Amino acid sequence: MPLSANLAKQATDIRKSILEMVSASGSSHIGAAYSIVDILTVLYFQILNLDPKKSKMPERDRFLLSKGHGGAALYATLAHRGFFPLEVLKTYAQNNSALAGHIVKDSVPGIETTAGSLGHGLSMGVGMALALKAQKSSVRVFVLVGDGECNEGSIWEAALVAAQFKLDNLVLIVDRNREQSMGKSDDIMNLEPFGEKWKSFNWNCLECSGHNFNELADSFNVKQIVRHHPTVIIANTQKGKGVSYMEKDALAWHYKTPKDALLEQARKELDA
Repeated sequence: MPLSANLAKQATDIRKSILEMVSASGSSHIGAAYSIVDILTVLYFQILNLDPKKSKMPERDRFLLSKGHGGAALYATLAHRGFFPLEVLKTYAQNNSALAGHIVKDSVPGIETTAGSLGHGLSMGVGMALALKAQKSSVRVFVLVGDGECNEGSIWEAALVAAQFKLDNLVLIVDRNREQSMGKSDDIMNLEPFGEKWKSFNWNCLECSGHNFNELADSFNVKQIVRHHPTVIIANTQKGKGVSYMEKDALAWHYKTPKDALLEQARKELDA
């Protein structure tokens, strides 16, 4: 099976798991989870230096999910990658589960940090990247934020620090789905010219489709990383990607739970 076809199958299986997790728990944020599935699939099945059986090995690459409300996608990806049994996903967002609605550090293997209050992930990633630089480590730090998080001043303070200390071991991915909980991102806080902002902060800036496996893999390629500069990848995505009615009414699916006929329709579309 060609690599892109294999990744596409992995991504579909992850979306199926997320659908069952969210519907069974009566929780939400499925749209925010679906927009990052393809990014996570490329990272965990092709890019990151990881060993599911040695989740704390010192030489592992670090991945931080700053938009913690998309945690269902990270849990599902980790389970499909073999970090913990798929059966555990059935407990998602339920009483006494290790899988909280927003991710919690070390709740299951592979979760590097706690997230929930938005805008903190990049700062934590900068700290990790600085420490690894001091240790002369070849480990890379990857941080995924939502574009809505880029309204936060903490993001831009961290961006200044990363450039100041030439953190070329740091890769930021922006989930550019152009939606926030209450409306279109650019209506709430216009980020444009977005790429130029990052360049003006002395970052190496790349842009790609967040749903094209080849484009994502090319962007993560070490040859694209510029020495002495942190890298940001603006990944253009669709909230609710993979289910037609979620894509069409993306804002509503920030908080809604798929049930009954809509649940069955989503299952059929993902099986197609």
